[in-house]
Amino acid sequence: MIKRKRALVIAMTAALGVTAAACGDDDEESGDTAATTAETTGATTAEPEATTAETTGGTDGGDDPCAAIRDSAGEGFARPQTTPTTEAGSDTTGGSDTTTGDTADTTEGGSDSTTPDSGTSGSGGSGGSGGSGGGGDVSVAVLFDITGRGDKSFNDAAAAGLDAAVEEFGVEGTESTPSAEGDRAERLNAAVDDGNDLVIAVGFLWTDTVTAAAEANPDTNFAIVDSVVEADNTASLLFAEEQGSFLVGAAAALTSETDTIGFIGGASIDLIKKFEAGYRAGAECVNPEIEILAEYISEDPSVGFNDSVRGKELGAAMYEADADVVYAAAGASGTGVLEATSEAGEPGEVWNIGVDSDLYEQVEPDLQEYVLTSMLKRVDVAVKTTIGQQVDGSFAGGITPFDLAVDGVGYSTSGGFVDDIAPTLEELKELIIDGTIVVPSTVDE
Repeated sequence: MIKRKRALVIAMTAALGVTAAACGDDDEESGDTAATTAETTGATTAEPEATTAETTGGTDGGDDPCAAIRDSAGEGFARPQTTPTTEAGSDTTGGSDTTTGDTADTTEGGSDSTTPDSGTSGSGGSGGSGGSGGGGDVSVAVLFDITGRGDKSFNDAAAAGLDAAVEEFGVEGTESTPSAEGDRAERLNAAVDDGNDLVIAVGFLWTDTVTAAAEANPDTNFAIVDSVVEADNTASLLFAEEQGSFLVGAAAALTSETDTIGFIGGASIDLIKKFEAGYRAGAECVNPEIEILAEYISEDPSVGFNDSVRGKELGAAMYEADADVVYAAAGASGTGVLEATSEAGEPGEVWNIGVDSDLYEQVEPDLQEYVLTSMLKRVDVAVKTTIGQQVDGSFAGGITPFDLAVDGVGYSTSGGFVDDIAPTLEELKELIIDGTIVVPSTVDE
């Protein structure tokens, strides 16, 4: 049975190659860098404009690449290996290799700390004195979203980018995490008053605070992740989450033995619905009959991304409903979903898909066997790139997009669990990059 399925994935990969060639597949490689120039289009909302749901040629067969893939692949698809490899793999995006190390969870009341230095000589408080990138006179503050370092997801990715910039450029880095009571303005103003040259706010909940601060402090540069602030001194760092989610959705459908998979979002907001939209599209591309269960933890983002108990409840219910792969785009709440995965069955019987950071590299060995892959949202790349622009003087306000074409999003291969289907995922990635497949950014598209 396994041999037959693996033969089918070879046929599927070949079919993808033929489809890509027919559509003029782009052979350019994006390399190891993310976008470094700002696209100064006049966006007016916190979300980039939605793309269309249709693939080139429509969705009713004909030139539709998904239909061509299914027709050529036949009745089944390959399943990945259920035994981990001896060495952790690397992500396929080709971006930064930085990973967040052992980090302590922040306290409920928020925290402030100095970013760990790069391990080179230098007195405490000198920040970038040990770096070799000429940024010793540049100071940067990163303002996390609620939960801060240690969420094994969004904030940890930003922290990894800051750590890498401190080490490579020699900047002085500090960080701060808002409390549950809401003290964003106070923390941002403190970062400005401390004389930071660049203040990076992680998450759309900082939008109003950054908007006010950018206007009041024209000599300070700002950046915000996942939102748009229209100011000459503010860089808006946006991601094509739907594209990365398309690939892990395809991985989920190719892996599922029950033809039922799940999605759990932290909050029912447009940003997180992009994750669901891409996940659905990728799964349905390779298996139109797949059943997709979807739930959201809360309507309130301040709650939904920090409720591991509710995450576990929803995850357990999905596994009970016959899902065998669940993707959680829920920040720290995802730890509860992973706990539910580990209690729902043996490794290889049930799977979890992480988000933002490589979950496999963030958890204990006994949980790694449950992590099929992770949708990598390279906030680390965006943060490090923006700090580098501040150092070299190329910082510019406006929108900077991070998509598959610049390795701003992608999927992880750590553990080797998607090795068998990685060629198929890579072909799908190229079809998205060259525009043959246009991934929807809303569920209704």
